[in-house]
Amino acid sequence: MHILVLNGPNLNMLGIREPEHYGTQTLADLIAMIEAEAQRLGVTVECYQSNHEGDLVDKIQAAYGKADGILINPAAYTHTSVALLDAVKAVQIPTVEVHISDPDTRDEFRKISYIRQACIATVKGKGFPGYLEGLQILVQHIKNA
Repeated sequence: MHILVLNGPNLNMLGIREPEHYGTQTLADLIAMIEAEAQRLGVTVECYQSNHEGDLVDKIQAAYGKADGILINPAAYTHTSVALLDAVKAVQIPTVEVHISDPDTRDEFRKISYIRQACIATVKGKGFPGYLEGLQILVQHIKNA
């Protein structure tokens, strides 16, 4: 089983960006946690981060026929990107949305998630461990399909 893990804009700045919301661990720390959990679950992962919406769309489209699932933190694109929503709908790969913080407790505009309607689950506000929960949800869903 192969899972594509996507991180959107500014997540490359983890560790220095708004530590009150995102903590002090880095993207490299997050990837190491995800890879360790993937190994424990017996799956492979490809982790990718981009600040560019089109890059993320390209990765989703390229996953067609290759990835069994997608774990995505669209970051700011959560609230703005119909393109990411359409890409996930087009490839029909089971997808879990994940957020380090809980967007619903922050700015009003952050309560909107376009991609959520194409996802099988959303994990939010659980910090880095939320990614591990999202990965577990995705693997279990795929096994049960």
